[in-house]
Amino acid sequence: MASLPLQVEHVNVSIHAKTILHDISFRLKRGEVLALVGHNGAGKSTLMKTIMHVTEKQAGKITIEDTYDQDTHLLAFKKRITYLPEEPLLLSELTVMQHFELYALSYDMDEDEFQLKLDQYVTGFGLRTKLDAYPEELSKGMRQKVQTICAFLPDVPVMLIDEPFMGLDIYAMEFLLMLLEEKVKQGLSVVLTTHQLEQVKNVAHTFMLLEDGKVKNTGDIADFQTITRGVHDD
Repeated sequence: MASLPLQVEHVNVSIHAKTILHDISFRLKRGEVLALVGHNGAGKSTLMKTIMHVTEKQAGKITIEDTYDQDTHLLAFKKRITYLPEEPLLLSELTVMQHFELYALSYDMDEDEFQLKLDQYVTGFGLRTKLDAYPEELSKGMRQKVQTICAFLPDVPVMLIDEPFMGLDIYAMEFLLMLLEEKVKQGLSVVLTTHQLEQVKNVAHTFMLLEDGKVKNTGDIADFQTITRGVHDD
């Protein structure tokens, strides 16, 4: 039986004594794109950060490929997952190229593979003339492109994407969707959040609706209906 790229089992998260995530469980299959949907404050970003081990869980288990438990194999766990945040997380002292090199080093990428992918990605995102620039010299859209390339460089089983289209122009959005579809066909499994569900309906296979930190509904993306109003707090 094939291993599951990602399993989240009975996860609970509390921040300042307030429970943010209640008993969250789901399984992600190989080559599956799960759209994580819900109003602001539903717990989507918190779930992402919990999977990434940026936010501590109080209970539950998170496993990659049935083997790498977040609690007992954290380094190996992190090397099998990439994260594309809503806001770029770039280091002010590194150039664009140095960011790419850092990711390649962190994920033990083969040099030839790194150069091949980098050439494709910087061309597709229009960053070829920006490789020696520092983050402060770039627009928010350019910084988001750099962060996107960083996330797509390593070959990992799981990718988390938080609002992928924020700050991107239409051409970059089209290239990102093409790249995502290509990676998914190769077996990448993805959890993404977006308020622009129409953009990803042709990419996502399933959805999970969060409300007040609880799983309210799950199913095939074709069955997804407009989120019922009722949660407005951030």
